[in-house]
Amino acid sequence: MSGQEPPADAQGGGTAADPGEAAQDEAREAGGTEQPEEQDQPQTAWSARRDLVDHSPRTMNVGSRARFGGGYTGGDQHGVSGGNVTGDVIMGSKTEIHHWSFPGLSASAAASGEIPRATLERLAASFVADGDTVAALLDRLRRERVLVLSGARFTGRRTAALMLLHRLGAGPVQALDRDTAPGALADRVTAPAPGDGAADTGRARGYVLCDVATRRGDALRETHLLAARDRLAEHDAYLVVTVGPTAVLEDDVSAAEWKPPVAADVLAAHLRVHADAETAGRLLGLPAVKEFLDHGHQLREVAAFAQLLGRYAAGEVTERAVGDFSLVSLENQVQEWFEEDETAIHLRDKAFLVALAAFDDGPYALTAELSDLLYRFLQKTDDPTRSPKVPVFGTHIGKRLQLARAERYEGEEHTEWGPVTQSKAAFADERTPLVLLREVWTGHPSARPALIAWLRRLADDGRPLVRTRAASTVAVLARTDLPSAMALVIEPWATSNRFRHRLVAVNSLTLAHHIGTPSIPRILDTWSTHEDRRLRWVAVRAYALIGPERPAQALAALRDAARRLYERFADPDDFDRDTARELAEAVELLLLSSAAPEVLGELTDRLDDDRAVRDLALSGFVNACGRTEGEERYGTPLVLTWYARAATDDDRAARGIAHLWREALGDPHHSRHALEVMRDWVLIADRSTATEWALAALLPGLVTTPTEHQRLSHLLRTMPGEDGNPPPPVAARLLSTLPPR
Repeated sequence: MSGQEPPADAQGGGTAADPGEAAQDEAREAGGTEQPEEQDQPQTAWSARRDLVDHSPRTMNVGSRARFGGGYTGGDQHGVSGGNVTGDVIMGSKTEIHHWSFPGLSASAAASGEIPRATLERLAASFVADGDTVAALLDRLRRERVLVLSGARFTGRRTAALMLLHRLGAGPVQALDRDTAPGALADRVTAPAPGDGAADTGRARGYVLCDVATRRGDALRETHLLAARDRLAEHDAYLVVTVGPTAVLEDDVSAAEWKPPVAADVLAAHLRVHADAETAGRLLGLPAVKEFLDHGHQLREVAAFAQLLGRYAAGEVTERAVGDFSLVSLENQVQEWFEEDETAIHLRDKAFLVALAAFDDGPYALTAELSDLLYRFLQKTDDPTRSPKVPVFGTHIGKRLQLARAERYEGEEHTEWGPVTQSKAAFADERTPLVLLREVWTGHPSARPALIAWLRRLADDGRPLVRTRAASTVAVLARTDLPSAMALVIEPWATSNRFRHRLVAVNSLTLAHHIGTPSIPRILDTWSTHEDRRLRWVAVRAYALIGPERPAQALAALRDAARRLYERFADPDDFDRDTARELAEAVELLLLSSAAPEVLGELTDRLDDDRAVRDLALSGFVNACGRTEGEERYGTPLVLTWYARAATDDDRAARGIAHLWREALGDPHHSRHALEVMRDWVLIADRSTATEWALAALLPGLVTTPTEHQRLSHLLRTMPGEDGNPPPPVAARLLSTLPPR
């Protein structure tokens, strides 16, 4: 089969950049000189396109191989070009963002003091939870007087604690300061003062301590709870302590797990408070409500959304505000992550959030590995005098993913050996990576040096997944701030002497274009005629990938580049064959894309313009003929499948394919390569009846002169079979399909 195979480091089995490369990378960052041109063989456009399709993030929706030249299917192929997920999210207006909260629900609620009874009654009116779960928790609280309730942030654990005390009949309920030391719990339980509500009514008193502050060396222990229990029994009181997933608890502390109710049930309960039953039912049926619930929002956001829907029913806000609320809530969450200081969210956790945005839906271990690399760069930015340190152990996958509102699951990942099962991690809301990267790049410019250094290191990595995600991350940054992304990241890659860097630049521009970044075609048009050969190379590769959307313009640019190449290297001994090969590979991918009919027409119509255009067309066509379904050695040839279909419903395409075959077979510059591909087709036909029938239909159209007959008949009579064996039986059958001389 035709085409070059990519080097080992360009495929899925590559390894991370070695320490020498890392040192050289740091030297370049410090102003060192560029590395010399790589001596290894560059990856072909076809295999590079395969990596781009296999490893691009789900939000960019480039899984259609036809879109990027993976086999023309004859149907409509659509990806994302500034669509709902990418374009709207990245360019979403942030001028109307509001922080919604409910008294008693917000994380910033009063740290201590008595909870007003009106607040408890209001919370009770909309509180929903599994009945069996609540009954079990109430029973335990009655027996033990103190209950430790464990749950993730914003799952309603504080509301649940208050409602347990409320249903138990405790009142008033006193909120304790979260900085109360575990050892001081018992001291906070005091006798009711004269005039206190509990003393006057004989009701038990309630205490709630939300998110007790624990740390290594000051953990919450069973002895603390036993002391508090004795004091609670003495004063007829009950205490509920809420803790998060990162709380430091001794092994002897048995915390009860709080499982939040279903968001739809919470929303319905809140709407019944804000509107009558009929109005609530109508609001729940709105498309924006279904979309909101599909994104897995936190309960605090559900409660705020119910409040907004109530205002919408009263005519106080517009339908657009209802539709925008989901995205606005997500933006608020992302802002909150990066505005929190390190005591609330550690810098290492913030680095993980950024890495997960880049490697969303990718292997968890890889994401964690590269997040620690980013953490080192962030530490260097934070304090250049400090040696960056990364703890080897101490992270908990579940707790880390809870913070990120992400999920872990088993899934397949593409490699050069085929799909392999990996433990993967993905944000619950697929919009999160786009919003997060935009926030970090534009909202926290101080992080840019570390982020850029990290991306440069990723571009050096030997794993295609890592390099592709570096490109997709930069594409989002370019959509957000094109001038900065071009100057700081893409242009240095595009002018690098390293093939890997230039390829990441190609993918960055390609993905940026497909998520709606303006001006990418203009950049490529400028670079295609640039004096710098590296920029011309980047433009040609990118034309092959974005060309299906604008085939006429892409082919015009490729023809112009070919002519300039022939003019520049008139002497055959000095001819730049590498660039010529890149141009042909670009045409190859365009021929195997969703724009195949238009590309084929352009190639046949302009075939005889001049030598440069003719070589470009025929080289690209023969390359395309060498590609098979599934990239298998004996897979069905893609162009032959196209011909078989076109012979019945698209006579112009069938004539065009036959015409280019005759021209390639008869051209001294391309005949040898064309005959090699035709031999491969015959060998495939020996194993596939469908391929044999399609080839039998094509061959008569390739014979219009005695010379053409002699060339094909000689091939079929003399071609060797596998391992030097005689011609396969199918060759004789195909020979009989040729018309008489």
